[in-house]
Parts: sequence; C-alpha cells; structure tokens
Amino acid sequence: MSILKQPLVTEKVSSLNEKGKYGFIVEATANKVEIKNAVEKMYGVNVERVNTINVLGKFKSRFTKAGVLSGRKPDYKKAIVTLASGEVIDFYSNV
Repeated sequence: MSILKQPLVTEKVSSLNEKGKYGFIVEATANKVEIKNAVEKMYGVNVERVNTINVLGKFKSRFTKAGVLSGRKPDYKKAIVTLASGEVIDFYSNV
C-alpha cells in the first residue's frame, strides 16, 4: 500500500508550486516522517517540512423519484510538502 495516493493539482496548490510547496493526497494513517520519506524516494528531492490536513467529506443530497438521498463524500488527508530551495517536482513529465 502506497503512502502517496495522488498529487493535488488545483489552482490554489499550483500557486504554491512557485514557492516550492507541493500538495498530495496521502494515506489517512500516514505520519509526517513517512510522507517525507515517500516523497524523497519517489521524486528524488530533499524535503524540508511537511504540513498535514485532515479534510472532512462534504454532505451531499439529491432529489430523486424515491425521495431525498443524502450521504457524505469520503474523508481524506492532505499533505503540503516544502522542498529545499532550487528543487522542483514536474508532475507533467510523463504525460
């Protein structure tokens, strides 16, 4: 089971990329040390710091013939990784 699930490619995180910060969706049970080691191993960069955020899933409801169906999106954990100065990660090199 991999610690890093997928990189975050949103407008907000893309603006942080210019400052050397990158976002990832990670395993909910992963700690900062495990995230740091996984990023360094996968991308070959030096990580200075890791910030984590537990995100609660949003409530969703829709109206159907059978009535109102309501539920929640799944919870997930985000990690914002700050790299050493001068280092970059290129997510689009394999595309």
